[in-house]
Amino acid sequence: MREISVFHQKFTAYENEIKQLLNNFNKQGKIISGGERNTLKTFLLSNGMRINVKAFKVPNLVNQIAYKHFRKSKAQRSFEYANILQGFNIGTPQPIAYIEHPSNFLFKESFYICEHLEADYTYRDLTKDFTIPNYEEILRAFTRFTYKLHENQVLFLDHSPGNTLIKIEKEGYSFYLVDLNRMQFKNLSFEERIKNFSRLTIHKKMVEIMSDEYAKCIKEPYQKVFDLMWQETEAFQEKYHSKKRLKKKIKFWKK
Repeated sequence: MREISVFHQKFTAYENEIKQLLNNFNKQGKIISGGERNTLKTFLLSNGMRINVKAFKVPNLVNQIAYKHFRKSKAQRSFEYANILQGFNIGTPQPIAYIEHPSNFLFKESFYICEHLEADYTYRDLTKDFTIPNYEEILRAFTRFTYKLHENQVLFLDHSPGNTLIKIEKEGYSFYLVDLNRMQFKNLSFEERIKNFSRLTIHKKMVEIMSDEYAKCIKEPYQKVFDLMWQETEAFQEKYHSKKRLKKKIKFWKK
């Protein structure tokens, strides 16, 4: 099997051990999440360090050609984007490596490896439990974190509830992005900044708080920020539920 591997300079000493773990990926490790597309597992290295390994599903034939010859893989992008984020002092679990197993002509399986991070919450928890201590303070801190992304010209296209980990620190709160393979790096318009909040919540009260804090950061009127953020939130929800209804119809006819 052919192999392409790139390791962060801090972790080259663990290259052989990590590759051996991947050889037994299906039989070993603890599953964090698994689905039709990707599988995320955690492993313990011999030095006691816990790592996460994300195995990306082998893409369809068209994308096997595209990833082999024209595009960077999701694993490679995850690794490179993590290093870019760290360069901006933006939180993400420490990147360790990406590994690909292509054939001579097609792209096959790939893996992104990073250090495991124990979080207190994810953003999704904020959408489900409004009794979390210092709830509004955390939500406002998250909003400032998003503003920091935008000021560093980072557009996180998967800015959704499960993709931000939250750690409570003595001096405040730290936020860490995961699922990194879809990002753009560019100067963002006001509309692009606000639309970036659209996938985060269905709750109007959360949008009101985030709008208030972001308006302070960007020095724009609250009503201007809220009106657009709520409009984009509703538009995303309508699009999301329309897709779900369409999928149900398609699955019905397949039966």
